[in-house]
Amino acid sequence: MSNPNPNNRPRNPKISPEKYARLQAEAKAPYRGLRQLIYLALGASGFIGAFIFLAEIAVGRNMESALPNFGLQIGVVALMVWLFRLEQKARVREALRMQHRSSKSK
Repeated sequence: MSNPNPNNRPRNPKISPEKYARLQAEAKAPYRGLRQLIYLALGASGFIGAFIFLAEIAVGRNMESALPNFGLQIGVVALMVWLFRLEQKARVREALRMQHRSSKSK
């Protein structure tokens, strides 16, 4: 099947190239912003949990359950930071790819 729009330009002349590029990026990676928001919320939750378990460890209460839970919360925070950074890098790569593609078409 042939591509009716070989230049990857919007068919509708009313759409600006910037808006078209943003829509194209969203189509390639849907819900990226929502995923980042979820990573941020879960990371904040893990940080609060780690703070609470650290306070329990400092007081010396429930050490047999507080220590593993503290480690788990630290792991959650580390995972969310890693996932958030992974999304950020993918977004930057996609923006560079779009910029490179648009400079080639000119």
